[in-house]
Amino acid sequence: MYHEALKSMLQQLKPTLGISYTLFDTYTVLTNIVQNPASYGFTEVEAACCGIGKHNAKGPCTPISSLCSNRRDHVFWDFYHPTQATHGIITDKVFDGPSEYSSPMTVKELIAL
Repeated sequence: MYHEALKSMLQQLKPTLGISYTLFDTYTVLTNIVQNPASYGFTEVEAACCGIGKHNAKGPCTPISSLCSNRRDHVFWDFYHPTQATHGIITDKVFDGPSEYSSPMTVKELIAL
């Protein structure tokens, strides 16, 4: 809802301001990763790598938290933040991913202007 409203507003402002921009849909790409973890090389989507409680999701990562043995297997580092591996996938899609995630162009296309 917010993303679509922002997209519409930017399209309306573009002719007035003479701007070039890209808008990235982080929610959709992260949802795709969570729903299809094996496609991205992840084996753990339910539990965070660091935290406390069930699925390491009851509290933040602290010096006394339990840690996973291989953070590259996990989508999430703690109950809020994606792992470095997840951020890498998101970054690749922001830079030069499919149009379903970036509009009206990717960052790579924006840089080339």
